Amino acid sequence: AYLSKKFTQAQRKWSPMEQECYAFICALDKWHNYLSGIKFTWETDHKALTQLNQKAQINKRCERWRLKILEYDFKVKYIPGLTNSMPDYLSRSPVDDAEEDPDETTHFISKSTQTDILYNNENSLIIAAVQTRAMKLRNQTLNDIADISKLKSDSLNTSVKENRKIPFSIEELIQAQQNDNYAKNILNNIKKQKNYFIKDNLLMRRSKPPVPYVPQDDLRRTILQIYHDTAANGAHFGRDKTLHKIKQRYFWPSMYKDINNYIKSCIPCAQFNPRRQKNPGTLKPIKPPDGVWQLVSMDFHGPITPTSQRGNKYIISLTDILSKFVVTKAVRDNTAQTAVRFLKEDIISKFGTPRCILTDNGTHFTSTLIDELIKQIGATHLYSTPYHPQTNGQVERFNSTMDAKIAALSNLRKTDWDDQLPFVTFNYNASIHSSTKQIPFEMMYGRLPVLPFDYQ
Repeated sequence: AYLSKKFTQAQRKWSPMEQECYAFICALDKWHNYLSGIKFTWETDHKALTQLNQKAQINKRCERWRLKILEYDFKVKYIPGLTNSMPDYLSRSPVDDAEEDPDETTHFISKSTQTDILYNNENSLIIAAVQTRAMKLRNQTLNDIADISKLKSDSLNTSVKENRKIPFSIEELIQAQQNDNYAKNILNNIKKQKNYFIKDNLLMRRSKPPVPYVPQDDLRRTILQIYHDTAANGAHFGRDKTLHKIKQRYFWPSMYKDINNYIKSCIPCAQFNPRRQKNPGTLKPIKPPDGVWQLVSMDFHGPITPTSQRGNKYIISLTDILSKFVVTKAVRDNTAQTAVRFLKEDIISKFGTPRCILTDNGTHFTSTLIDELIKQIGATHLYSTPYHPQTNGQVERFNSTMDAKIAALSNLRKTDWDDQLPFVTFNYNASIHSSTKQIPFEMMYGRLPVLPFDYQ
């Protein structure tokens, strides 16, 4: 195989080193499928290029090319020009026409106008003017403002597509039970069944509370999608939390196995959930408080990349140590003023005054503003051990869970993460907790939470 092409007018003005290196770059682009992943030797009669893959280049263009070809495993070998006869001949008889290096040009695609019918310059190359840092920042701000409407439509389309999972009616469930062989056997011998009974023509499983039997059909997969995939009902939480939600509403014999397999095959969960392994040794947990809202833990999380459409960069969260109930809010900064406003507007006015507040030693929590507020409300301010985040581990652990669930629910650009934050927080509070075996929402309010699909 061979490659031979002409230089453009601009490329003819390059230095010999740049021209020799560009020939190698063109060859790699053409034979990438053959050279990627294997070891090969590059023979050249330009001795200066023997160190191309060994050290940084002073020439900016060659340095950019050097970084581009780091993915290849090759060795550069110098050979005298007299023995390099075949490439020397091809360089004097080019086959392909000249073309610009794509990395050397800037493409601008403007919106369509009335002149597009007469002049189709969509693929034309335009020389870009030099921009100062101030101009670039100003243009970036204008572009972000122009893209907000498009980003909002993307997030709306994502939520609309997700919420198209329509729940089934009681009539459809009764009809599915009548067509199911397992349900038919139970219905025919209902008097002998201790675990089942009939209520309004619907086969029910005896439990607390009684729940309907779901036959082996598409209904089971619909239930799994509703209570795991949707933002308002599932938010991509794990096996135990999803199983507890479904067991309170439906039953089928293999539901544990089906839920486990469904969550294992969930691509967003596999992509965003971190792998965890407990450290060896005996854990020393904090002694639990006497009641709810006696000890709460507060922390800032961020900065989160990218910034949301509303300009939020941080999440401030507060966790009740006993019930594990969490309150979160997306904010623009992590200042003391933001922490004080969060405590006043989102904590004290809605849930009452906590007895003790545990925070880290960040400047936003050690400021005089926080101290004045703590004195006014009569609470106690506790600080965690410096350089030991495990002291405030409950809220830190929630931050890790929150990141994975928000990433699984957000749009492609992850710019609507603050829109998904309330759903993730609600589903965390509405799901059974692994350590307490209780639902944080129920411990906080004294009643079970009602999910959106429970009314449908």
